[in-house]
Order: sequence, then structure tokens, then C-alpha cells
Amino acid sequence: MLKERIGTALVLFVLFLAAVFYLSDFQWALLMLVVICMGAWEWAFLIRLRPVATRIFIGVTIALCALMLWKYVNPGMFGLQQQMNIWLIALLTIFWALVVPLWLVFRREMKNQVLMAIVGLLVLIPTWLALDGLRRVSPMLLLAVMMTVWIADTAAYFAGKKYGRHKLAPAISPGKTWEGVAGAMLGVTAYGVVLSQAFDLSYWLVVGLLALTVLSIVGDLFESLLKRQAGIKDSSNLLPGHGGVLDRIDGLTSTLPLALFYFPVYHAILGQA
Repeated sequence: MLKERIGTALVLFVLFLAAVFYLSDFQWALLMLVVICMGAWEWAFLIRLRPVATRIFIGVTIALCALMLWKYVNPGMFGLQQQMNIWLIALLTIFWALVVPLWLVFRREMKNQVLMAIVGLLVLIPTWLALDGLRRVSPMLLLAVMMTVWIADTAAYFAGKKYGRHKLAPAISPGKTWEGVAGAMLGVTAYGVVLSQAFDLSYWLVVGLLALTVLSIVGDLFESLLKRQAGIKDSSNLLPGHGGVLDRIDGLTSTLPLALFYFPVYHAILGQA
């Protein structure tokens, strides 16, 4: 299982690097839209949408993303879209920092499929926007943010396997431990220190990366809660050893959009403006 997991991860990482550095902006946006549509299909399965409703949900996802792709055809729309993005990400800040933590505490199962479909759009579409927007700022910036989540996941996995004793949220995800969280924090701290040293950046960067780590854990737990309520282990079996697309991007859904929104703040703190 571990070999299969590592093999799949290596293949995906190589393909990701090739795409992020060699595709055009438009090609990258389309590729990420395909990924998000896979996530939308899995979300529909999680909330038990019927086939017709699933097609409608995926169609709405594509339509909303297509409206945002219009900026490549009509650059005059860019300013309006930027204003819309600001309001959207501000809403996301409230969603991930307040609504989701409360949702995790009370663990209430939402049975209203329309409401859950709206939540799905709120999770998936901003993730696509961030994948597109961070890459347009810099492919290396996108990679650096995603590496934060990947390092946190990997460090948490191995620290939890070796030292895990105290459950983080046993009613939501029995496999996650506080020792795993500590491992994630240590791994990301080391990563932040290396980046700060290598690029002569302020150590405030470490604080920002740790904040992203906390958000990634929230995103991971949120998807785990939905899967537990749906009675399934993985969102799908598309990726051998890793489950589905949602299983791979759960920590990114809560981090990438906010990283894009707050990048100017980080930029100013780090003295790069």
C-alpha cells in the first residue's frame, strides 16, 4: 500500500511539474478545470446527488468557471473579476476560519442537498481560481504554497504512524493524532526556515506557513467529516493508494484561495513590495 501510494505520488508530482512550468495560462486553467470537475463529481457522490442532479452540479461548476475564463478572451473583464474575487475570498475567510471549525465541533450532518451543493461550489471554484491565480503570479509561488501542504501531510503521516498516541478528532478521523499535528508543524517550520535562509526572507514567512498548515488540517478534517457521514473511506478510487481527487486536494481547498488573497500582505511583511 505504501509503495503504491509513493509511486502514484511520484507520477502525479512529475506530471504536475511539467504542467505548471510548460503549459500556457489558458491551458493550465483548462487542465485545472478538469481536475475540479472530477472533484465536483466526487462531491456529488459524497452528498448523494442523483445522476441528473450530479450532471447539473458539474454543469454549474463548469459554467461558473467558464465565466471566469472569459478574462482570457476579454481582458476588459479582468478588473471586475478581481473585485468579485476579493469579495469571494473574504467570504471564504469567514467560511474556513469560523463556519467550518464550528461545523467540526458540532458535527451536524447537513441533509439539504441544495445547501451542500452550494457549499461544494464554495469549496471547489475558489480552489480553481487560486490554482489559476497563484500560477499567474508565479509558478514557483504556487509550488511553494502547495509544498507547504504536502510537507505538512507527509510529516503528519509519518509522525502519527511512529508516535501517534493522542487522537486529534476521534469522532471525525480516528487516524489523525496530535503527534501528527506536531510533526506537520515541525516539518513546515523547517521548510519555512530553509526558504527564509535560501531567499533572504523575513522569518515572518514561517508564521504565514504555519497558519496555512492549520488551515490545511481544517480542510482535511472537513472532508473526513463528510466522508464519515456518507459512510465511505475515500471520495473515489481514481488515484491508486490515494483515493480520489478530493482526498488529494482537501488540504489545498482551505489554503490556496486564502494564500492568493493574502499574498499582497505577505509580500509587504516580507519586504518585497
